[in-house]
Amino acid sequence: MKKNDWMLLAAVIVIAAGLYVVNTWIIHKPGKEVVVTVEGKLYGTYPLNEDAVIDIQGTNRLEIRDGKADMVWADCPDKLCVHQKAIQRNGETIVCLPNQVVAEVKGDGNTDGSEADGVDAVAH
Repeated sequence: MKKNDWMLLAAVIVIAAGLYVVNTWIIHKPGKEVVVTVEGKLYGTYPLNEDAVIDIQGTNRLEIRDGKADMVWADCPDKLCVHQKAIQRNGETIVCLPNQVVAEVKGDGNTDGSEADGVDAVAH
């Protein structure tokens, strides 16, 4: 490889690292609450700063601990939602498709899906 090729590669790596940092630490800030929906309807909103165990219609169990929400049990056959990592950053979700359960972290206390202080309040 020539000198210019190495410079181009270094520039691409620096740009990629910068985008990663912006996405991880600026756009996706730690959230304040987790919003749970079942079959598209609001089931409940729970603060991430209070430890709790939420039984979701007997099909799923969501545990909030240390500012993170984790699906710890589900009666679905594949249990993909249980194997997902705990969520804590704004916009992160855990989805259980067979039971139609979605847990999403929100950052500003809004439960209507709008993020007034977000980068793109319309599309987010």
